[in-house]
Amino acid sequence: MTAELAETLPRRRDLLSTLFKFQSLFGLVLVFIAAVLYSPSKNGELLFLDSGNLFNVVRSISEIGILAVGMTLVILIGGIDLSVGSVLGLASVGSAVLLVNNDLGLVPAVLAVLAIGLGFGLLQGVTIARFGIQAFIVTLAGMQIARGLARIWSGGQGITITYGDAPGQAPTAFSLLGERTFDGLVPIPALIFVVVAALAVVLLRVSSFSRHVYAIGGNEKAARLSGVPVTRVKIIVFGLCGVLAALAGIVHAGQLDFGGPNDGAMYELDAIAAVVIGGTDLTGGRGSVVGTVAGALLVGVLRNILALDNVDTNVQLLIIGLVIVLAAGLQRLRPASVS
Repeated sequence: MTAELAETLPRRRDLLSTLFKFQSLFGLVLVFIAAVLYSPSKNGELLFLDSGNLFNVVRSISEIGILAVGMTLVILIGGIDLSVGSVLGLASVGSAVLLVNNDLGLVPAVLAVLAIGLGFGLLQGVTIARFGIQAFIVTLAGMQIARGLARIWSGGQGITITYGDAPGQAPTAFSLLGERTFDGLVPIPALIFVVVAALAVVLLRVSSFSRHVYAIGGNEKAARLSGVPVTRVKIIVFGLCGVLAALAGIVHAGQLDFGGPNDGAMYELDAIAAVVIGGTDLTGGRGSVVGTVAGALLVGVLRNILALDNVDTNVQLLIIGLVIVLAAGLQRLRPASVS
């Protein structure tokens, strides 16, 4: 009997470890199945499974997903970035101003906006890493600063983006961000999200940088004593998060043909929610971009099916909030050996 117990316990631990490691994927599958079961139908076809609807789900979470990838990197080192929604708004305004008001070309405008996001992220990273100020405080201030800059730059007004070759019009190529490819099926923002997520997955799996990120999140003091360049890694991580927030802002402006100083408000909370639901530990050191992608998709599918079923928006917020709490609660039960 003792021998049987000795064999059974490791198997149970392995099963438990697998469940926690892939909790977001299992959750996504369960929510997807529930969405199919409760989907309304039209002419005998399930509305949820319509290819256009499924791609709309991915399109709807593309901006949050891009933000969430950057947020994953930050949380993995034990940090937080509350400024990403405001940086998205700043980038959205910047795209519109540079393309419409300043008649800047497409490539220079995009590179300039990405540089602004990078600079903003690096500045926050330097403040956090070199001066030892908590990330929560620095990025909370950054949230206010970026929003203020967006309002100053735009004069407090939203800027409509029109396309053409005349002065005051943006290059037509920018409008592709609101289009679909592959026979009008796959939204361009969804492709951008997939590419960003894929690059982040590769970065966190094959580079020495990834080992440093996880080491800092696991135990910053031990990582520093082991020779990990903690300060440099932190600065890079916040810089990457800033770039991705700016990219999300560009996508946002391209989708809506509009840049507004209030764009991206509260998006940082949605990004954090995707990361938490994806299984990344808020204390750092454990988690993955794959989990974050699954978490973002889970929220997108849940919102979509609730909308298709005409569930009250207030009830939708309640349900999604409960899902976030459940995901965070599961992290408390997660074995320490599961990364």
